[in-house]
Amino acid sequence: MAARLKLIDSVPVRGVPGPPPRHLAIVMDGNHRWARARRLPGASGHRAGAKNLKLVAQACADRGVEFLTLFAFSTENWQRPKREVVLLLDLMRGVLTDDIDELNRKHVRLRFVGERSRFPVDLQQLMERAEWATRSNRRLHLTIAVNYGGRWDIAHAARTLARAARAGDVDPDQISEESFGRHLALGDLPPPDLCIRTGGERRLSNFLLWDFAYTEFYF
Repeated sequence: MAARLKLIDSVPVRGVPGPPPRHLAIVMDGNHRWARARRLPGASGHRAGAKNLKLVAQACADRGVEFLTLFAFSTENWQRPKREVVLLLDLMRGVLTDDIDELNRKHVRLRFVGERSRFPVDLQQLMERAEWATRSNRRLHLTIAVNYGGRWDIAHAARTLARAARAGDVDPDQISEESFGRHLALGDLPPPDLCIRTGGERRLSNFLLWDFAYTEFYF
C-alpha cells in the first residue's frame, strides 16, 4: 500500500494542467507480505495499511480526485484465521471511533457498500453513524467496500430488479445496461477511471466486476 503512494503523488495537483482521475479505486492488498518482508507480525502490516489509508485519502483530496473507492474487506476475508479477522474488525472500529472528526475537518464524505448484516451489531452502528456524521461533506467521496464481492453485487441487483418486475413496477423488456447498473452498489457514482492494486498480485479478486468494464489498471 505504501509503495503505491508514489503513483498517487504523480497525479496532477489541483490547478495544474492535466486532469486527475475523477474516480479512483484501490484494492488494498499485500499488508501481510509487507510485514513478513520486514520480519514483523502480520498485525503490523494491517496497522500500517490503515495508516496509509488516511494518507491516500488526503493525497486524492489534494489532487482533485472526487471519488475514492477502497476494497477493504471482501466476502472471502471471512475465511482468514479468526485472529486476523478479529484484528481487521478492531481496526475498522478504531477508524470509525477516532477519525470521524478529521474526516469532517477535511470535508470527506464516508460511506460503506457491501452486505453489512454479517458484521457485529456495534460495528454496523458505527458505520451508520459515520455515514450520517459526514453526509454533508463534498470535497472527497470516500467509499469503503466491506463484505463485498462483485458477483454478490450483480446478483443483488438482479434480485432487486426481479422483485420489481414481479410486482409489476418494471417492464423486463425495458431493463437496459444503464438501468441495471443503477441498482449496483456504486450505481449513483461514475465508473472508476483507474484501479490500483497494491501488493503485487495481478487479479481483480471479485471487485467491481461490472463497474470495471472500461477502467484502466495499475498493478
